[in-house]
Amino acid sequence: MRILSKKILRDFWEKHEDCEQQLKSWFLESSKAKWKNPNEIKKNYPSASILNDNRVVFNIKGNNYRLIVKINFDYQMMWVRFIGTHAEYDRVNANEI
Repeated sequence: MRILSKKILRDFWEKHEDCEQQLKSWFLESSKAKWKNPNEIKKNYPSASILNDNRVVFNIKGNNYRLIVKINFDYQMMWVRFIGTHAEYDRVNANEI
């Protein structure tokens, strides 16, 4: 997968240093992945939530943080749509962000 918007992740872990390693690990694993559908994501990340319109929510650092991405499986591209605390996540509409 080609992940766009890494800067969003970097900016976030600079503010929230406790999740830097987890975000870097997620980025590395996801960059190497060749997921063809949401079911393949669930094999690697059972706690991930599959949403409408190829959006996926990943729990980061024991569910302290939430990462929402939008995926184009045909082109193997992933866009970071949101990263935030669990409380911030509760205030957004994950299906539309």
